[in-house]
Amino acid sequence: MSINNFPNRRDFLKTASAATLAALAAGEPTFSAGAQGDTPTAKADAVIVLWMGGGMAHTETFDPKRHTPFRKGLPANEVLSTFPAIDTAVDNIKISEGLENIASVMDRGTLLRSHYLADLGKILHSRHQYHWHTGYEPPLTVAAPHIGAWIASALGPKNPAVPAFIDIGQRYEGNGEAEELKAFQTAGILGSEFGPFRVPEPTQAIETVRPPAGMSIKRFRNRYQTYRKLLEQSPVARHGSDYQRESLLRSLDNAYKLLDSPAAQAFDLSLEPKETYARYNTGRFGLGCLLARRLIEQGARFIEVTTEYIPFFGWDTHDNGHTRLVDMKKSIDAPISQLVRDLEQRGLLESTLIVLASEFSRDMLVEGKPDKPVGGQVAQPDTIDELKFYGMHRHFTGASSVLMFGGGVKQGFLYGKTADERPCTSIENPVSVTDLHATIYRALGISPQHKATIEQRPFFVTKDGHGQPVTDLLG
Repeated sequence: MSINNFPNRRDFLKTASAATLAALAAGEPTFSAGAQGDTPTAKADAVIVLWMGGGMAHTETFDPKRHTPFRKGLPANEVLSTFPAIDTAVDNIKISEGLENIASVMDRGTLLRSHYLADLGKILHSRHQYHWHTGYEPPLTVAAPHIGAWIASALGPKNPAVPAFIDIGQRYEGNGEAEELKAFQTAGILGSEFGPFRVPEPTQAIETVRPPAGMSIKRFRNRYQTYRKLLEQSPVARHGSDYQRESLLRSLDNAYKLLDSPAAQAFDLSLEPKETYARYNTGRFGLGCLLARRLIEQGARFIEVTTEYIPFFGWDTHDNGHTRLVDMKKSIDAPISQLVRDLEQRGLLESTLIVLASEFSRDMLVEGKPDKPVGGQVAQPDTIDELKFYGMHRHFTGASSVLMFGGGVKQGFLYGKTADERPCTSIENPVSVTDLHATIYRALGISPQHKATIEQRPFFVTKDGHGQPVTDLLG
């Protein structure tokens, strides 16, 4: 298939919608834990994914190369990193300036530098995010479950009062790619009860678990009963299978039960001591990390905290790459290190796997991979005369950094290597999305061949059950 024949945004949405309808009609899945003797011993029982939505440049963050300061007339092909490298708590690991707090806790974690992303024909954020979060390359005729939904389904809730899968920080309203994001933020064939409990704004998290201001508890309970009756007439109820209908109602009931649970206080950031709140308060992402810590303390199973994907914002640095990354680093540096320290202090780091990742990396000159040419999406002058061109702008799938803490991963460990000269692609111990997922599942005691069978069709947690855990990453 030629590059021009790959699905575009419109085709992707059509296929995603068809897959959603197929999921509604699917019957009750049956589960298999994998081949006999293939179920690993769990090292963790909870996961926090820190999602750097938009494409975090590895050479500007956790894999610094030769630093070239900005000057007018700078040849573009000389620029590999726009930030100098700094020391970390581990002698043989250096990361980029602006991440000093994370550097101080590197002795608690593992840094994977050779993660690489799939060739999906066209490099689109939504398609690569779909692939990373589900393990399957779009388009599909089945609604692939999010990794968080698989974990929630396979392990169940740690605390029945707390949603097993919680998504923090991603807003849909006003986002030009909201429908694409919704395509993978779902439990798909597993049923609505394993889908994400969404908290778009951390400072308003408590509003998601209590009645609106001015509404009495009695009125709210009456409205809940009315809403439940309406759902019984929804497309899921009318066109879906009995299993999908019951799963939808269970998801509603579970959210309602949270209102009367003491665990709901975890959503109230105003209860956090002011000095701790201040350490996390770098913005929405930082407070999302604080909320994640509070929810882990209450027994959440899977949490994703995102810097949020909005086209041309955040890590999506199509211009002013260097100056924008200065701000992005400020937003993540202190909260991530504080999250690690707080979980460690509470005795929860060993049982909580933290994974920082992004859908792909960035380069200044190379779009995609050298051996997989993709049309350049951003014009880059040969000579840099303006600061807005100084930084990484083009999508790069040949390498990406993944940072992990706790949950059974090795401490102070560096794995994989990328080339020191452009293209800075993975050259030692490359790790695919499939095998990274298998590693995460293994840490949780889930076989990469764990599957749900729908209408005689098996659907695995890793693509076709072929994931191979990278055991060198695990302690």
